[in-house]
Amino acid sequence: MPDFRRSQLPHDVPHWIDPTQEAFFITINCLPRGSNQLATMAVWQEIMESIVFRETRGEWSWRLILAMPDHLHGIVTFPNHFDLRKSISSWKRWLATKAHVKWQDGYFDHRLRSLESACEKADYIRMNPVRAGLVASPEEWAFVRDWKAQI
Repeated sequence: MPDFRRSQLPHDVPHWIDPTQEAFFITINCLPRGSNQLATMAVWQEIMESIVFRETRGEWSWRLILAMPDHLHGIVTFPNHFDLRKSISSWKRWLATKAHVKWQDGYFDHRLRSLESACEKADYIRMNPVRAGLVASPEEWAFVRDWKAQI
């Protein structure tokens, strides 16, 4: 019988890519799925404070981040040399301690190779709470930070 377990996918950027010139679509899931750990004002405030702190240090720059009850979606750039895996892992660990968020192992990332791809992912992210039936329009969702002019 074949083994259908998920394999760990590498998060390494190919050596010929300059990571400081790339944007990444990121999804991070909570455990268990279906419970609201992220879409509360207290947790959202912790998420935003931690993002701003790391942005101030030059670690990353979020173009768009949206918290659903049990997962995050975002588009992020790394203006300096970085280790994507370490940055996300460290951030998840900090939020687990500070905001008591329980995360699934790992995360999903996709390098956005064109402006068209970035715009499609941004639209997908913005519409996520609408598709989930949480709001009637994206503008009603409180747990989002969006710089539309940058995508």
